[in-house]
Amino acid sequence: MQNGSSGLLAANAATAVNRILSSGYFTAPVAETDPLIADAIAGELARQQDVIELIASENIVSRAVLDAQGSILTNKTVEGYPGKRYHAGAAHVDIVERAAIERACRLFGCAHANVQPHSGSQANHAVWHALASPGDTLLSMDLNAGGHLSHGADVNCSGRWFRVVNYGVRADSGLIDYDEVVDLARRHQPRIVVAGGSAYPRALDFAAFRRAADVAGAKLVVDMAHFAGLVAGGAHADPFPHADVVTTTTYKSLRGPRGAVILWNDAALTKRIDNAVFPGLQGTPYLHVLAAKAVALGEALRPEFRAYAEAVLANARGLAARLRQHGHALVGGGTDTPLMLVDLRPQGLAGGPAAQSLERAAIIANMNPIPSDAADRKVMSGLRFGVSGATTRGFGRAEFDVVGDLIAEVLAALQRGPDTAAVERSVAERATALARRFPIYG
Repeated sequence: MQNGSSGLLAANAATAVNRILSSGYFTAPVAETDPLIADAIAGELARQQDVIELIASENIVSRAVLDAQGSILTNKTVEGYPGKRYHAGAAHVDIVERAAIERACRLFGCAHANVQPHSGSQANHAVWHALASPGDTLLSMDLNAGGHLSHGADVNCSGRWFRVVNYGVRADSGLIDYDEVVDLARRHQPRIVVAGGSAYPRALDFAAFRRAADVAGAKLVVDMAHFAGLVAGGAHADPFPHADVVTTTTYKSLRGPRGAVILWNDAALTKRIDNAVFPGLQGTPYLHVLAAKAVALGEALRPEFRAYAEAVLANARGLAARLRQHGHALVGGGTDTPLMLVDLRPQGLAGGPAAQSLERAAIIANMNPIPSDAADRKVMSGLRFGVSGATTRGFGRAEFDVVGDLIAEVLAALQRGPDTAAVERSVAERATALARRFPIYG
């Protein structure tokens, strides 16, 4: 009876598998198999096509990047590094990862790269894991001044693992006081000095951060996630040779998939960093994303990417200037990066309601804290704008002048009172018309 039961189960299982395969498992698109998800994807495509996207952390990838990330590499699992995998069948994915490493090193002029981190936060945590021990001191930018959660914010695990000392910005200028950074390093003797963040718009003085690290015998880590594309395109100073380690995401101004890389020159750090990524924090890398990273890094090595980086910086400065013409205060007085931060307090506005009103007007931005922000975290006092995605679409200085005018029109309506619907509708029509002049993905 047991043998008979086993045979029946096997036959039923085979029948079920054959039924699945004959129903189009390897051929049917998601539109046929899961209309709910297909409709959501289609809706998101339409949204991206019809709005002006100014989220500083977003960009628009090439069709080649989409193809690589949506490839059959999704099916493959490995652990370890090229030539030293814990899974068989890795010959082709080793080619992919080696290409990504070589391109990252060539693009940023460094000797070593780890391309496996799933995100910028995980890249940062891997670096902390490699260079410090729980209880050590990190010197990093305050979150309200433009720092990042993974740089030691108290709500992040980095803030629980380490003793964190923050530097901020000058109240009169919104700029980093580098003498203060050096003094804090001298007094607190951090293990790591962190430069970079998520909302500081001005160029960083890497030599000054190096001095701060040297007075404490610390490692200097630069998080260039927001301006990496400008570094790659020669439109921003290079963190090397001042930095010991550099981290960056591969999206934002690099125009790649969501992921990150870690870069360094000192061979003595290689084993520590690689072991911190795997097995320290991650298991298998996302091989489909690694392929997309390789494609994006290859695109950034082409001469035309330099023109793109120059256009991003010109557009950012143009939009900043236009917003100032409309009377809006910019933290730091302007920008040297793809992003800018507007202080809404002079207009008596808050970031959350302002971002919601702009979204109804087909302009997408995000609320953000500003230095010394006393507003509730659910609303904040600033708006952060980034130009990388719209520049990828083809927007130039003339288009960003229009964008600045549209933003100012919405914010002026908010100042006048709660009845903003008519203005939002009017701006939305013009914003969508502008976006459709620069179509994406057909």
